[in-house]
Amino acid sequence: MLRAYMGLTCKPGYHTEVLKRLLNLCIRERGGVCFSERDIFLLFGPLDILIPFNELQNFEDFIEKAFNPIRRIGADEDLITKTLSLLVVSKGPPLRERPFAFIFLNVKPKSLEEVRTNLLKIPNVLTADSILGPYDIICAVKAKDHMELQQTILNIQNLPGVEGLITSIVAQISVLPEL
Repeated sequence: MLRAYMGLTCKPGYHTEVLKRLLNLCIRERGGVCFSERDIFLLFGPLDILIPFNELQNFEDFIEKAFNPIRRIGADEDLITKTLSLLVVSKGPPLRERPFAFIFLNVKPKSLEEVRTNLLKIPNVLTADSILGPYDIICAVKAKDHMELQQTILNIQNLPGVEGLITSIVAQISVLPEL
């Protein structure tokens, strides 16, 4: 099975409309992916929306069922201004609970797998995937509050091989699909 992520940057002020259309996508696209609020993450960071895909058969499946339908959302109104596709090379455990944040890491090339496996040993790290894209690893973390998140980030920054990171806080989604 292929795991991938798709990041979306929305036209300013239109992330709620994009979320609504994502939640309604299953109704319009036969054979496509269906989303619920558990499958989509609204972020405070360089991306507005992050969507993980865990059950794809192959790369063509990602293009046909996810990438193409999603990038057409609001195309006439330019609701999505930028997309980012991240293909997973080495998987961490599946994401089983809602994270507090996603952390995008750049690491020394020779340290990639070592950093990924060491991330999984840090308390509060839910998963860590090596990816193809502008980042080397995407990592989901849990935290009770911002102080606990700060400590987790410091632990990650102190791992040998970590060159830099970007943290995106997960926001609550309160959008209901239109039926």
